[in-house]
Amino acid sequence: MKHGKKYVDGAKLIDHKKLYDPEDALDLCVKTGTKKFDESVEVHVKLGVDSRHADQQVRGVIVLPNGTGKKVRVLAICKGDAAKQAQEAGADFVGAEDMIKKIQSENWLDFDVLVTTPDMMGFVGRLGRILGPRGLMPNPKAGTVTRDIGKAIKEAKAGKIEYRLDKSNIIHCVIGKVSFGKEKLVENFDALLSAIVKAKPTAAKGQYIRSCVIASTMGPGVRINPGKLGG
Repeated sequence: MKHGKKYVDGAKLIDHKKLYDPEDALDLCVKTGTKKFDESVEVHVKLGVDSRHADQQVRGVIVLPNGTGKKVRVLAICKGDAAKQAQEAGADFVGAEDMIKKIQSENWLDFDVLVTTPDMMGFVGRLGRILGPRGLMPNPKAGTVTRDIGKAIKEAKAGKIEYRLDKSNIIHCVIGKVSFGKEKLVENFDALLSAIVKAKPTAAKGQYIRSCVIASTMGPGVRINPGKLGG
């Protein structure tokens, strides 16, 4: 793959044989995120677990101290008082069976987070084939199936993210934008890694954090020393 001049120039700033401290790595990430749009900063953490085993799953949610920099569109599927709470909390779309029908018949997916109440999960569950592959299916563990719908919406808007293993035992998360600058990105990075370390399964053996790479959306990857991450 041929890269542009800015990418090549940015890559020259990075010693690809070196494992960096998080602060230095994020500083380089900001310096190499030079596209005309405000690039996201992504973290990719490979863990020493086997996601095929239920007792080695790593999954959770965290509200990043400085948010993600992304405008989050929230759909709330609920009724009655919960619907009123959802509107007051700033949900972008609120409805019940009408929204479920819209998703089913129109394949409408113009939202980033779906929150719902436990009493509606019987209906929302029918959307599993549509929402599941896109990571939009609400889940009690992620805090998106809850009786406190207002709190769930406010957290989603404030920068709540979910971290979970993929089939390769890697967690992929966005921790902000290049425009945040190093200090805010370091705060978000530390919060995410602390949560991942706390979520270490008791069944995990050996080195927990095997590798960690950060990069801006269009920038080169910077490798972080896993020994500095408490895993």
